[in-house]
Parts: sequence; structure tokens; C-alpha cells
Amino acid sequence: MGVVTVDELTLAIKNSIDSSHGMEEEQAYMLAHHVLNFFGYSDRIIDNILEPEDRDAFYMLEDAGILTTEREETTLYDGREWRIHYWLFRRDKIETMLVRPQVDSTDTQQKDSVYADLPDDIWQRGGSS
Repeated sequence: MGVVTVDELTLAIKNSIDSSHGMEEEQAYMLAHHVLNFFGYSDRIIDNILEPEDRDAFYMLEDAGILTTEREETTLYDGREWRIHYWLFRRDKIETMLVRPQVDSTDTQQKDSVYADLPDDIWQRGGSS
């Protein structure tokens, strides 16, 4: 997979969000566009350029498996340790998220047909009270 496009990231976002809560196409597109504005053509960005609201969105995408973090430690001239945090695209996960998992229609049919074998009079109330 080469550069992540807005359309690919939009689809990955839509497919990674819990289907019961779903995300509208326009919201997913706007989020994908916003995130890609940070990354450009790179796979990795430094965390300290993010505002708190942006970081929240990045954490949501990390939970969805689209982004991950890494850190690098370096020693400064005065001997102190300095940590640099980065955000990275998980291209392997994005690629798998481009295909929405298919629901097995035989499972759905079997769940729907549970009542099909019951006689019609089963739904009538009993006579004595």
C-alpha cells in the first residue's frame, strides 16, 4: 500500500467504527481529511504539534486500530533524557479495514426462521384466567 488517500482513510474509519453507533460518510470524510492534513505524505508525525481536540481524535483512531504511537528517547547535551512521541499510520490495519466484514446471511436467516416452525395458534392467549 502506497500513500493513504482521503477516500481510503474515510472507508477505513467508517468500517472501524462500531456499526451500532456508525459514523456518517461526511463525518468520516472530514475526520480523514483533517488527519491527513497533519500527515501529508509521511507515515509519522510528532505528537507535540497536536492540539488537545486533535489528540482526542487521534486516540479514537488508535482505539480503532488505524493509528499507533511510538516514542524515541534521546540524551540532551546536559545529560537529561528527552522523550519524543510520534503518531504512525498502521497501513496493514488500514488495508484490512478497506473491506467491510460481510455478515453471514445464513446466520441471519436461521435467526429469523426460529419462529417459522411454530403453529399460528401459538400466539393466541390461553383461555383461563
